[in-house]
Amino acid sequence: MYLSLLKSLNRLHPRAWDFLQLTRMDKPIGIYLLLWPTLVALWIAAQGKPSLSHVLIFTFGVILTRAGGCAINDFADRKVDGQVKRTDQRPLATGKVSAKEALALFAILMGTAFLLVLCTNATTVWLSFGALALAACYPFMKRYTYYPQVVLGAAYSWGILMTFTAQNGELPASAWLLYIANLLWTVGYDTYYAMTDRDDDLRIGVKSTAILFGDADRAIILILQGLSLGCLLLAGARFELGTWFHLGLAVAAGCFAWEYWYTRDRDRMKCFKAFLHNHWAGMAIFIGVVMDYALR
Repeated sequence: MYLSLLKSLNRLHPRAWDFLQLTRMDKPIGIYLLLWPTLVALWIAAQGKPSLSHVLIFTFGVILTRAGGCAINDFADRKVDGQVKRTDQRPLATGKVSAKEALALFAILMGTAFLLVLCTNATTVWLSFGALALAACYPFMKRYTYYPQVVLGAAYSWGILMTFTAQNGELPASAWLLYIANLLWTVGYDTYYAMTDRDDDLRIGVKSTAILFGDADRAIILILQGLSLGCLLLAGARFELGTWFHLGLAVAAGCFAWEYWYTRDRDRMKCFKAFLHNHWAGMAIFIGVVMDYALR
């Protein structure tokens, strides 16, 4: 249904589908993985009663920044995506979209997201420049470091800080526990994602934590996920969250355990499915937070 709706946009313009693929709107998993922790932080910052305006600002902000991040990512990878089996049909790799068009789209999307931020307050506006810097530099990190997933984690967690400043005008120290928890979680699931391309990345010289971790990849991912849950437990204590929150964490822990078992043979498609599966962990934690506040 969702894909059919997107493809129908081709009736408006024959190249619409190319740009939808460039921004990965046909693959919303990245939106979910960015949205759940952002909404978790917003609910906590607002003590379970976020304003509709903030919910809309951060939801649409997530969609726009993720789309913009995909555009700049494909611009950075335009010369290597054609050599990777999973990405060789991306619009820039096939020439359906030009490098200039990708840069222009990135600027438009991030500019629109900035307009949303202007509806908050000065502190949040200043913080948004950090989000822009991380989104712009992340795609190039894989050429210089084996830790591009850490930069992605920093970028994917930045909205957590912005929810607190938007809601309360200040950033409490406890918010950093949520930030660190999400950074660790992101490094874990994006390592599963990188494991799907490891053979191609080794051949073309692209770096990732999947390559760095080697045969210890799954064990390290599980440790990172465990540390993430530990930070969330500490955050839950600081923000006085209760039973429903802990049930959400228990479901997430079950998801992580299943992913570890499921990828035991390191099949690339199973690693990709494990990456996708993190959507359920994020949703479980969000539902736990919402229910915890709602049933008080």
